[in-house]
Amino acid sequence: MNLILLGAPGAGKGTQAEVICNALNIPAISTGNIIREALKNGTETGLKAKSYMDEGKLVPDEVVIDIIKERLTKDDCQNGFILDGFPRTVPQAEALDKMGVKIDKVIEIYVADETIQKRLSGRRVCEKCGASYHTEFKPSKAEGICDVCNASTVIRKDDEPATVLARLNVYHEQTAPLKGYYENQGKLVTVEGQEEVAETSKLTLKAIEA
Repeated sequence: MNLILLGAPGAGKGTQAEVICNALNIPAISTGNIIREALKNGTETGLKAKSYMDEGKLVPDEVVIDIIKERLTKDDCQNGFILDGFPRTVPQAEALDKMGVKIDKVIEIYVADETIQKRLSGRRVCEKCGASYHTEFKPSKAEGICDVCNASTVIRKDDEPATVLARLNVYHEQTAPLKGYYENQGKLVTVEGQEEVAETSKLTLKAIEA
């Protein structure tokens, strides 16, 4: 089964990609990882991407799509795959369709913005050992101090409220329109993210089997 996974930053999409991988024994393909792999292997499309990156430019859609198409020819994709993080825009989705990449279902992990902001802005990490905490759901015993090594816990730049809001705005402007695009094709299935990850996973697998 060929799947696309959608979801705002902080909706737990990566975790669900892993759940699907294990359940269906298919690879999750993220844009960042395959571009790095193409660069490492020195493929023709990888070298094209490198030429843009060396100049500090974004890799154009057509090059990214070529890299993805190249990745989908690998043996581990014969029984299906999950595209995680691509397409990000409707033009990318249209280009994917034009290249003949067949998508069976698009799974959206939906979590309200307010919940995402609460989840992310409450996260804390130890600046020394990397242990993770949450001010509400998993607080350290002493506020601001790591339970493991007694170093200070900090908020990552990605989790700062202003950054979270900016990331959500970009998602709603650029990526959320994909929901309508795939809904019109009859491929979109929305899974409501639950407080317990295991419950979301059950609903995700149920949506795939439906």
